[in-house]
Amino acid sequence: MSDASHFLPFTKPTVDEETIVSVVEVLRSGWLASGPKVQALEAQLSEYFGGRPVRTFNSGTCTMEIALRVAGIGAGDEVITTPNSWVATANVIIETGATPVFVDIDAKTHNIDLDKVEAAITPRTKAIIPVHMCGLPCDMDKLYAIADKHNLRVVEDAAQAIGSTWKGKRIGAFGDFVSFSFQVNKNIMTGEGGCLVLNNPEEARLAEKYRLQGVTRSGLDGIDVDVLGGKYNMTDIAAAIGLGQMKHLAEFNTKRAELARHYFSSFGTDFEQKTGAELPVADFENSNWHMFHLVLPESVNRATFMQQMLDQQIGLGYHYRAIHLFSMYRARGFTDGMFPIAERVGKQIVTLPLFPAMSIEDVERVVSAVKSCLL
Repeated sequence: MSDASHFLPFTKPTVDEETIVSVVEVLRSGWLASGPKVQALEAQLSEYFGGRPVRTFNSGTCTMEIALRVAGIGAGDEVITTPNSWVATANVIIETGATPVFVDIDAKTHNIDLDKVEAAITPRTKAIIPVHMCGLPCDMDKLYAIADKHNLRVVEDAAQAIGSTWKGKRIGAFGDFVSFSFQVNKNIMTGEGGCLVLNNPEEARLAEKYRLQGVTRSGLDGIDVDVLGGKYNMTDIAAAIGLGQMKHLAEFNTKRAELARHYFSSFGTDFEQKTGAELPVADFENSNWHMFHLVLPESVNRATFMQQMLDQQIGLGYHYRAIHLFSMYRARGFTDGMFPIAERVGKQIVTLPLFPAMSIEDVERVVSAVKSCLL
């Protein structure tokens, strides 16, 4: 049974004893930086994504920046993206010297509204970064039809979408560049880290250069640098965690879906009508259920609601304030009212607890607490 006096966080990683032992083995081996564990994880991820080239990195942020650089995106270019994401999604565009162009989101899926994308395309548009928000994929058919029509590169921000699918195909097993995060709250994690799925060996080799100071090695003493790279490589410590997590990915995602189903059944069919709150799209075909979010009615103060939940020993997250309303983006000319759906969702959204170690009783406790605050 769930203990109502015990604090329930909105997320918590699951790490088995075998993984802990494997990390200790790496520490004892003396090879802590990129080495055999990184190579093994990349091979396993490549197999998972249908044999496509995969390279690992120390975050799921640099993966997107490197994808843009491999695609040749730079100063003078425009990249379309969504204002509803963690700020990193837009920051990486600026890091390359390009200009982010925002398009508002769909009110139900919270993904970029693909029906509005073409109106934002100009002769300077070179790429689009869609976000598979909370593990719910964008309409991939529509996305790539637009990209093909306008000759755009696509960098999928699939940070939250490992294990998600589109029409039976895994996100990452098709498309253009696909970026995943292994940050600690993701469906599988490496503590910090990420991977990038690329299209061919040439792109993978260029990504390797950007990953480690632009270095190319040949022979025992042959080193050259021909591009401006950074320091983005994953450690073998992180890779050991990732290898342990991969063994449980299907199990983790199955449990998440089970918990999400129970959220819907516990809230009931009339919850939205009674409260004015909005539940996520009940997609059990494509989503990996990375998060279960709730959009509060505008009459409810989010901070007050979160405090009321904390008083009941339940932690919530909020994802995300609309990017264009941060000070740095206001300084670039963005203002209130430009993307009203993203602004409303960003102001009122909360994320309910959802992680594999939760029980059905935990879900019922959360739902009971939410109802006590809203009804």
